[in-house]
Amino acid sequence: MSLMSVPVIDLAPYLKGAPDGKRKVAEEVGRACRDIGFLTIIGHGVSDDLVENFYRSAREFFDLPVSEKIKIKQPRPDQVRGYSGVGEEGLSYSLDEPSPPDLKESLTFGPADVPPDDPYYRAPAAGQFFAPTLWPSKPPELKALGIAYFRAMEKLSAQLMRIFALALDLPEYFFDDKIDKHISNLRILHYPNQPDEPEKGQLRAGAHSDYGSLTIVRQEEAPGGLQVLNLQGEWVDVKPIPHSFVVNIGDLMMQWTNDKWRSTMHRVVNPPRDKANSSRRLSLVFFHQPNYDALVNCLDSCCDAANPAKYPPITSGEHFIGKFVKQSTLGAGIA
Repeated sequence: MSLMSVPVIDLAPYLKGAPDGKRKVAEEVGRACRDIGFLTIIGHGVSDDLVENFYRSAREFFDLPVSEKIKIKQPRPDQVRGYSGVGEEGLSYSLDEPSPPDLKESLTFGPADVPPDDPYYRAPAAGQFFAPTLWPSKPPELKALGIAYFRAMEKLSAQLMRIFALALDLPEYFFDDKIDKHISNLRILHYPNQPDEPEKGQLRAGAHSDYGSLTIVRQEEAPGGLQVLNLQGEWVDVKPIPHSFVVNIGDLMMQWTNDKWRSTMHRVVNPPRDKANSSRRLSLVFFHQPNYDALVNCLDSCCDAANPAKYPPITSGEHFIGKFVKQSTLGAGIA
């Protein structure tokens, strides 16, 4: 079947807690993860007021002059914090396919609640995963809204991982102890208007797959948006649906499932030239990544004698570093 749309799944029956509702949602999610690796979720319980207030504050930040934004510039390629300007990243580098840099800028936050005296968060293997977030001073409310939104995404990600477990014939809470000290990042991605025509092969975000367990995206309706590559090699538009989130699985979940589930290539395309000057777009993107020492090994329900494990074990932290440093156009030669 040639899937030409991303399935829309209502999480409300799972969240209500009845066994039949949980089973129904898990079956729908599992089917989407097998068929296309993307789904749009509604009935998720995240406050619309929180989302809209966070959007408003984020727009105010990106409206600031560059001289103000670079006060919290990302300090180093492997420290995913702070501001990154237009053209400073190239997502295709993560797949060793160089292309012109992406036409976006970003602001990235790390985990919101890091215990100051817990040695786990300061161990050598923790690296930069729990480095302090670089909060802008303007607008002043962005920090509080960012923390609140991060916490809402933490909760939603944990619920989705439990749905994943059920869909994979695992105990519902199988993943809980693998994500309780997660190294996730929240990125606000700003795709500005395009008064100048892009270079050949240059996109708002080059074709790539995500790295971790899952990604949760809140997107806007604007020219030049998200596309997903289906099994037939066709690019499918992911249309924004009011009050929804787009969810996709990442490379680690594909490895965990022995390719039973798909970490799908996707990209953000440029607007048509006749709409390029009214195409500004903001996306709120939560990249959920398991604990840095979580060992990603083939799940028992996803391999047998006829389908042995395809990937060697790897920790979440090792995998992330190997991917992320490649995507930085400044650090492409480091990894």
